[in-house]
Amino acid sequence: MSGTPAAARVCVLAAVLGAIWCTLPAYVPDAPVPWGTAALLAALGLACEAAGRRSPPGGPGPVAAGAFLPILLAAAFLLPPSAAALVAVGGSLAGRVEQPPYAVRRIWRAAQLALTCAAASWTYAALGGPATLGGGGAAPDFPRALLPACAAAAAFSLVLTALDGLVLAAAERRPVHRSVYELLPLALGPHLVHALAGLMTAALWRSPYGPLSALLVLLPMYLSCRVFARYHREQAAHRATIRALVHAVDIKDTYTRGHSERVGRASVLIARELGMDDRRVEGLRFAGILHDIGKLGVPTRVLRKDGPLTPEERRIMELHPEYGHEIVRGIGFLDEARDAILHHHERLDGSGYPYGLSGSRIPEFARVVAVADAFDAMTSTRSYRRARPVPAALAELKRCAGSQFDPRMVGALDRALGRHGWSEADTAVTADEPGELYVSREPQGPREPQGPHGPREPYGAVAGARRDAPPVPRARSAAPLSGPSRDRRR
Repeated sequence: MSGTPAAARVCVLAAVLGAIWCTLPAYVPDAPVPWGTAALLAALGLACEAAGRRSPPGGPGPVAAGAFLPILLAAAFLLPPSAAALVAVGGSLAGRVEQPPYAVRRIWRAAQLALTCAAASWTYAALGGPATLGGGGAAPDFPRALLPACAAAAAFSLVLTALDGLVLAAAERRPVHRSVYELLPLALGPHLVHALAGLMTAALWRSPYGPLSALLVLLPMYLSCRVFARYHREQAAHRATIRALVHAVDIKDTYTRGHSERVGRASVLIARELGMDDRRVEGLRFAGILHDIGKLGVPTRVLRKDGPLTPEERRIMELHPEYGHEIVRGIGFLDEARDAILHHHERLDGSGYPYGLSGSRIPEFARVVAVADAFDAMTSTRSYRRARPVPAALAELKRCAGSQFDPRMVGALDRALGRHGWSEADTAVTADEPGELYVSREPQGPREPQGPHGPREPYGAVAGARRDAPPVPRARSAAPLSGPSRDRRR
């Protein structure tokens, strides 16, 4: 415990002493403790914790299902407080711990769950819960059994979050009430659900069918919990992958910081307006965030060049959709997002790149991201011009619908913004290096029309950047992600 703050050590020691005190009544001679039930529940809890430390075959890593709470709550319903506290100790000491100090965390967790189970058992007994479980030939008394069970779950959740808040206050000097206020709403709902599963287990345990029937019910529930834990672990890995990729772009080109995250947010608005299912909505969010990941393959000298790009540099920049597709092609969970990364610069009239696709040949995800990308480009401040108002940006998108953008996607964005709006955080300044001024360097394909100052901006009036516009001081964006926008280098 040498690396643990002194206040946290005192907190752990107090919890351990409290847990020991809670278990003392179980050691009194002739104490009314059903040791067989306690031993079986403790063994089940230990087995669940041990299984949570193992890596599933072919899986991404250990799946920490953690304490299987229905077992602990069933113990609170079937046993007196002292024995319920003992059930929680063995599995907690053997459980998986993510960060050091490992021994201190295991001891704290064991003491915490022992106190929590004792509090839940005491609450359940005080409200007459054991009498509602039936047994001895009597049937369980439903729905009256629900009240003490829910009260026990509330006590379980309150004590657990209060102890978490206490140790956070000791280790990190966070106010206890703030931690409890943040943790309790998140914990109470799941604990109530686990309490219902624990109540069903306890009722079956007391029924003529005995403990075996309860075990047959617990097994599929535990397997479901493991699958759910694995799913969330994989989702966390997906998010970490996305963050790492976008952070890499951030490091290489900080000019448009925040752009990619906003494109992802606008893509989600369009997807929901179109009635896409949750899986495709999440895929579009990934597509929007990663649409310009191919910038990693573009030389830094081209990305950060202060003047207009040469034709050769424009051709290099126009390779970034293909670079992006190559970077993410092995990431299976991106699925349709890969098509958006490759084709989000295609135009409905066939004058886009990299392949000059037109109309419905352009993947749907790419048509969504193209509109979201253009909208953010227009509504974000650049060093050489101020952001356009949202109505002006929407008007420009509508003007270019049918030739450059899919009218269906433009209409969906218009309706979504009418309902949800676009906050100031969404239109934050995306350039964050003070003291430098850039002119627009968006490379154009050979089919782009020419303006009086050379190649016109990629959307015509969409980009709307005047070369002689007064510079806007650059500021740091509040948004953490970045990526290039359509009104500069392609």
